[in-house]
Amino acid sequence: MEEATNKTDDYIVCYAPTMITTNGVWQGDNPLDYSLPLFILQLTLVVIATRIFVFILKPFRQPRVIAEVLGGVMLGPSVLGQNQTFANAVFPLRSVMVIETMANIGLLYFLFLVGVEMDITVMRSVRRKAVASAMAGMVLPFLVGVAFSYLLAKKTDSHINQATYILFLGVALSVTAFPVLARILAELKLINTELGRLALSAALINDVCAWILLALAIALAENNATSLASLWVLLSGAGFVAFCVFAVRPAVAWLVKKTPEGESFSEFYISLILAGVMVSGFITDAIGTHSVFGAFVFGLAIPNGPLSFTLVEKLEDFVSGLLLPLFFAISGLKTNLSLINGSYTWAILILVIFLACIGKVLGTLMIALFYQMPIREGAALGLLMNTKGLVEMVVLNVGKDQKVFDEESFAVMVVITVIMTAIIVPVVSVIYRPSRSSIYYKRRTIEISKTDTELRLLVCIHTPRNVPTMINLLEATNPTKMSPICVYVLHLVELSGRTSAMLIVHNTGKPDLPALNRTEAQSDHIIKAFENYEQHASYISVQPLTAISPYSTMHEDICNLAADKRVSLIIVPFHKQQTVDGGMEATNLAYRAINQNVLAHAPCSVGILVDRGLSGSNRLAGNQVSHHIAVLFFGGPDDREALCYAWRMVEHQAISLTIMRFVPGEQVEPSFQQQESKNMDGPRELTVQTDRDIQKQLDEKLINEFRMRCGQDNSVGFIEKVVNNGEDTVAAIRTMDDVHDLFVVGRGQGMISPLTAGLTDWSECPEIGAIGDLLASSDFAATASVLVVQQYVGQGTLYEGMETPNNGDEYITDFSYCSTSPAAKAYS
Repeated sequence: MEEATNKTDDYIVCYAPTMITTNGVWQGDNPLDYSLPLFILQLTLVVIATRIFVFILKPFRQPRVIAEVLGGVMLGPSVLGQNQTFANAVFPLRSVMVIETMANIGLLYFLFLVGVEMDITVMRSVRRKAVASAMAGMVLPFLVGVAFSYLLAKKTDSHINQATYILFLGVALSVTAFPVLARILAELKLINTELGRLALSAALINDVCAWILLALAIALAENNATSLASLWVLLSGAGFVAFCVFAVRPAVAWLVKKTPEGESFSEFYISLILAGVMVSGFITDAIGTHSVFGAFVFGLAIPNGPLSFTLVEKLEDFVSGLLLPLFFAISGLKTNLSLINGSYTWAILILVIFLACIGKVLGTLMIALFYQMPIREGAALGLLMNTKGLVEMVVLNVGKDQKVFDEESFAVMVVITVIMTAIIVPVVSVIYRPSRSSIYYKRRTIEISKTDTELRLLVCIHTPRNVPTMINLLEATNPTKMSPICVYVLHLVELSGRTSAMLIVHNTGKPDLPALNRTEAQSDHIIKAFENYEQHASYISVQPLTAISPYSTMHEDICNLAADKRVSLIIVPFHKQQTVDGGMEATNLAYRAINQNVLAHAPCSVGILVDRGLSGSNRLAGNQVSHHIAVLFFGGPDDREALCYAWRMVEHQAISLTIMRFVPGEQVEPSFQQQESKNMDGPRELTVQTDRDIQKQLDEKLINEFRMRCGQDNSVGFIEKVVNNGEDTVAAIRTMDDVHDLFVVGRGQGMISPLTAGLTDWSECPEIGAIGDLLASSDFAATASVLVVQQYVGQGTLYEGMETPNNGDEYITDFSYCSTSPAAKAYS
C-alpha cells in the first residue's frame, strides 16, 4: 500500500513488516508483494541489463561503469519505467528503501576495497609533476562548475546555500575516478607506461582532495546546519581520521605480525575487519559525513601486504560483480531523461561537457609545457583525468538526497558523467599511441645488433616447468663483459578473478611475502629461480614481471613490453611439452594462439623454444657437460637470424657448434623461383627474382664472414649438404639427431625452396615452419630441444602507417614484409 500526501515531493510509504517472504503462489500470494522476492527480481534484472550493455559496449572498449549506469537508465523512468504497469510492479516506491540500502552496503564495501588497494605511501614520494597535474586538472573544471551553478541557480531550492551548490557541482565536475581510470589504462595497455603512472598518481591525489571536499560539502549541506555545527562535523571527521591512523592501523599491523608467515588469516580477524567497515560507516554517518567516507578511510588504514591481498581476494568478485552494479543502477533509476527538455537546457549540457573537458585538458597541457612533455601526451593526460564514475556518482546521489540537486539537474549531471567517460577511450586511442615514441629503435634483430653492445631479451614463462630450459638457453647465449645480456622475464597469467588486466613489475629488493594462491606461488618460484641465476652468473641482469590478461590479448602485453624495453628477441615456449615416453603433447592450445599472435605482431625477432631436454643435469653454468648445438641453414632472413644467434654461443667454453648448410643439387630445376606462400602472418612473401638474388647475397656474405672468423675454432664445424628435395633434406637431418642437444633453425616463412618441398603439406604446426615442425614432431626420434627463430624484417600490424626516419643505416625503415626493404639493402 502506498499513500501520498498533497506535497509533490513527500511520500509516506506503509507496508506490513511481516511481508518479507511469500508463502508461495499456490497459497494465492503474489511474490512481488513481498520484499525479498521483489529484491531478488530487481537484482536479477539489474545484473542482466548491466551484462547486456557490457556486451554491447565491449567492442568500443568502454569501462563497465558506463554499462552499469545505462542499465539503470534502461530500467528507470527514461525507458522501461515509462510503462506504469512495469514500474509499479517491479520498482514500486515501497521497494526503494530495500534496494537503496543494499546498494549503499555494496558501495560501502567497494570504497573499503578501494582504500585497501590504494597505496597511500605513494603520496609521500609522488613527483611534483603529478601534484601539479592533479591541481591544474581540478581548478579549471571547478571554475566551470561555479559558472554552471549560476546558470541553473533559479532551479534549485531556495533554502540551499549557493556556496553549497557550487561546492557539490565543482567537486562533481573536477573529480577524477581513480578506480575507473585504472581500468581504462589497463584496457588501453597504458598502465605501465610513463603516462599511465603519471595519470594514476595525479588521480590518487585528486581522489583524496575530492573526498575532503565531499566531506566539507556534506557538512555544509545539512538543512539546519549552523556554521558551528559544520565546524563540529569537520572536527569530528578529522578526529575519526586520526583514530584510524594512530589506533586502527597499528592494531591491524599487530594482527598481521601475530599471524605466522605462510598461514592464512583466521576467520575471526577477517570478520572483525569486515565488521569494522560497518562500524566506521556508522560513525561517519552519525557525525554528519557520508558512511562511505568512513569505509574509505578505514580501508586506507589497512597496511599493504598479505592481509590486504586476502581481503581483496575474498570480497572483490562479490562486491564488484553483484552489489556495486546496484548502486550505479539506482543512479540510473533516478535519472529521468525526459526532464531534460528545452533548447536552453541542452545548450547548457553541451556547453558544460565541452568546457569541463577542455578545462582539464588545458590545465594539464600547461603543466606539460612547463615540464617539457610532448603535446600529445599532455592532451592524453588531460582526457584521462576527465574519467568520471564512482566518486562523482556518490557526489550526485548525496547531493540529490540533500536536495542540492533537483530531478532535472541530477539527470543532466548523470548524462555529463556518462558522456565524458565514454569519449575518453576512443579519443585517447586516436591522439596518443605509445608506440609512436618507441616504434623506431636500433637492434630489432640479432643480426644487426653490434657484438660489443648490450643484448636485450624478453623471455616469456607460462609455468615453472619452462624455467630450467630458459635459464640454460640464456647461459648458452653467452653474456660477456663486452656484450652483457639484459633479460626481461615475463610470467604470463590468464586473467581470472579480477576486473582488469595488469602488468606487475616485481621489486627484487623487497622482502618476500607469503604467497596467497597458486599463481603467486608460481610467480615467486619463477622469480627466485631467475634471481638465483642472476646472482651466480656474470654480465647478466634480470627484471621479472607478471602480465595478467586474457589469453586473447596477451600478445599485446608481450609486444608492447618488447617495444617499450627495446628488446632484440622475444623467446616464447612452444605449446607442446615432452611426455615421459618421449612424445609431444599439447599443454594448452591458448599458448599456441599467443605464439601465433606474437609472430604476427612482434616489433622485433621472435624465437619459439621447443623444450626436449635442455635442462636438469645439462646445466651449462657448471661447465661439466658440453652441449652440441646445430644450425640448419637453408637461406633467408630467418635462417640468418638463427645463425647470428648461435654465433653468440661459439665463445662459450662448454658449447660446440655445427653449421649444416643445405645446398641445392644439380637435379633442382634452375627455373625454380620463390613464389607466393600461404602463411598466417600476412604478406611476408618473396615474389620477384631480384628478391631472391638479394637474399642470396646476404646469405653468402654472412656465411663467408662466419667461416672467416670461426673457421679456425675447433669447437665449430661447418658442413655443406647437397640435397635435391624434401626427402633428401629429412634424411640429412636424421643423421644428426642423436648427436646434438639443441637445434637452432629459421622459421623460413616467405621462402619457398625445393629443398623443403612437400614438408609443409604435412606440418601440424605451421607457426614453427616446416623444419621446426619436423624436429618437434613426435615421429622424430630426437631428444634435442629446438629454437625456431623468425627475424623481424619490417613493420607489423601494430605499426602500420607510421612515419619512419630516412636514415636506413641506423633504423629499420621498411613498410612491408618484403625483403627488398631499405633495411635489407642497407645491410647487404
